[in-house]
Amino acid sequence: MKYLVYLAGLAGLIAAVVLVVHQDWSAIRSAFDHAGWALLWLLPFHAAPLLLDVFGWRALLAPRDPQGRAGIPFLFWAATVREACNRLLPVANIGGEIVGIRLVKWRGIDGAAVAASVVIEVLLTLVSQYLFAALGILLLIGLTEHIGTLNSVIGALVASLPLPIGLFVLLRHGRLFSRLEAFAGKVLGGPSRFTELLDGHRLDQEIHALYAHPWRLSAACLWQLAGFVVGSFESWLALQLLGFPISVWDAIAIEAVTQAVRHIIFFVPAGLGVQEGGLVLFGGIIGLPPDAAIALSLVKRAREVGFGVPALLSWQWAEARRLHKGWRARRKQALKQPQDSGLT
Repeated sequence: MKYLVYLAGLAGLIAAVVLVVHQDWSAIRSAFDHAGWALLWLLPFHAAPLLLDVFGWRALLAPRDPQGRAGIPFLFWAATVREACNRLLPVANIGGEIVGIRLVKWRGIDGAAVAASVVIEVLLTLVSQYLFAALGILLLIGLTEHIGTLNSVIGALVASLPLPIGLFVLLRHGRLFSRLEAFAGKVLGGPSRFTELLDGHRLDQEIHALYAHPWRLSAACLWQLAGFVVGSFESWLALQLLGFPISVWDAIAIEAVTQAVRHIIFFVPAGLGVQEGGLVLFGGIIGLPPDAAIALSLVKRAREVGFGVPALLSWQWAEARRLHKGWRARRKQALKQPQDSGLT
């Protein structure tokens, strides 16, 4: 599996390089000169859609954290780390969720409750992505009366729809993680560190508890959908600064269908080549030149790095600080034990 991810990433990187090289670099350079340092505004702007996602995550976690130990500021930091891991590291879009669970557990919240909130949040993200993609497709058809190019996207989304529906039903009525734990126990020859960490029975219980509050699920889904819509303004603002103004509706449309393609081809790390190809293809439908689409993709990549690298560094600093604290505590305890023995 790891090698397939690497191969997909390499293929995506080659596709992205080919798309970039075949554009008019003088036009792209001119667009960046036109925008200048104003493009840095995209960094703080990205906090807005991410914060909306955090509100949805907090709505799911709140019943198991009434004291607010993992409040909005902490969850926002954890969300930046989650996103950075998924966008910048070859973790097939799931490594960030595991890191997020680990970070929130630091606040003393039950691991099963945290994991359940992330599992349900990921499921609701799929639901909101389908809704956002449908909005984008309808906007593109309404704005351009062009459906031919979108047929493949519509077909792929319809073909993949049974997956989230089946997962939704299985999590609601089944014992998915209990069965996974039992299967892992058989494969590994009994209880292990993995089955102990998974705690499938507790995780299933926490997921069922969240399903018992549909209004929380609806609120979280709406927060995420709002995050997708607000996030599309990044494309609108970037193109305004680059000198290729488009309407807000056009920006929402191309962002939605490009996100849909990245969702369908999720196994390509960081959507390499997928994002570039999607922006060129769907940008062309609304009359956006290919060089402008590539410039937009480069701006998005730069924003991902500029926003994500500090998040990854802050995570590593927090891990190192926690490790150092644990080492000092163990050392202090080790020095104390001989003294206690001498007294006795």
